[in-house]
Amino acid sequence: MVPYSSLLFFYILILALILAAILGVFGKSIKIYGMIINIFILFIIFYNSLQQVIYLVFFVIWGFLLIESCLFLRRRSLVGFRRTFLQSIMILLSLLPLAFVKFGNVLLHQTVIGFLGISYLTFKIIQMLVEIYDNLIDKVNLFDYLYFLLFFPTISSGPIDRSRRFKSDTINIPSRKEYIEILGEGIWKIFKGAGYKFILAYLISSYWMDKIPPAHNLMNTLSYMYAYSLYLFFDFAGYSLIAIGVSYILGIKTPENFNKPFISQDIKEFWTRWHMTLSFWFRDFIYTRIVMNALKNKRLKKFKYVSSYAGYFITMGLMGLWHGTSVYFILYGLYHGSLIVLTDLFQRKVPWYSKVKNNIAWKCFSIFVTFNLVCFGFLIFSGYLFIKTKS
Repeated sequence: MVPYSSLLFFYILILALILAAILGVFGKSIKIYGMIINIFILFIIFYNSLQQVIYLVFFVIWGFLLIESCLFLRRRSLVGFRRTFLQSIMILLSLLPLAFVKFGNVLLHQTVIGFLGISYLTFKIIQMLVEIYDNLIDKVNLFDYLYFLLFFPTISSGPIDRSRRFKSDTINIPSRKEYIEILGEGIWKIFKGAGYKFILAYLISSYWMDKIPPAHNLMNTLSYMYAYSLYLFFDFAGYSLIAIGVSYILGIKTPENFNKPFISQDIKEFWTRWHMTLSFWFRDFIYTRIVMNALKNKRLKKFKYVSSYAGYFITMGLMGLWHGTSVYFILYGLYHGSLIVLTDLFQRKVPWYSKVKNNIAWKCFSIFVTFNLVCFGFLIFSGYLFIKTKS
């Protein structure tokens, strides 16, 4: 059963969350009960797929062994190249299960079984490995690891939380008054998300996208571009809001994933508003690392912008590749990498930009241009341009 996809799932979810809300209202910890719900909901999700359960169990054990190994190496106080090399090996090993799922059909010419949410769980494990290396995590409790990794509200499509922030929410139990406010916010987010996903996204899909003729002429392509972009936002933002709302009821303030992305004034701002937990994850654990390592090299200090731009291309290219090996996913990533670089060049090199950037007319124009550039990116992402149809 796919989370948040049927009335039956919501019915089971509501029943499961009632006791969580009661515990929260009386100022009790929801952590133990939250784990019980996790096991129960995961059982429902994977009920008809023993293969996925086996793969999930293997993945969880594999991740914990890597984390414990990384903690062991940290306690050995390794420094320099040896420490960095061993940490890199740990991260590569953590990526192996995801690589088999994403690229097994390409490399091995066969479909390798995975499980729902493997990408997001991989991000969580990598985050923990990197923060152990950065001396931000010094120990990992098995219960906390399982609760964080398998937290069911966000398991299939995020948002991507951070382990230290998540753990803080499980430790700091809100008062009755605080929890009632959190509960109210959670319920509102669930209703708002349901409106986005099951009303607005449905209407756009059924009465706009599905009505577009199959011929790929200019008008049909433009219509599909805007319809798909709006559908993608309301469907995904709706799902995220529901997941966040459920998290709130369990006492976990999962971070927001969308913040009015279509009013962004440039592409750089867009990626601080769209799928924020994913873009911030790539920023913190890929882009920043690339640029920092480049700047440590004295020969590259003179080329800091070149290093930064290379970081943008690598980061966005990997983000596109993460979605899949299809050419349109890779082009989507490189397209956004190009837009970010061109935006930065424009803002730094054009002398009159600083004079007009705060002008209301320029802001409106920038929002219009950015919106259309983003929509064209989603058109690439959708694969629509690569579908052959008869005109």
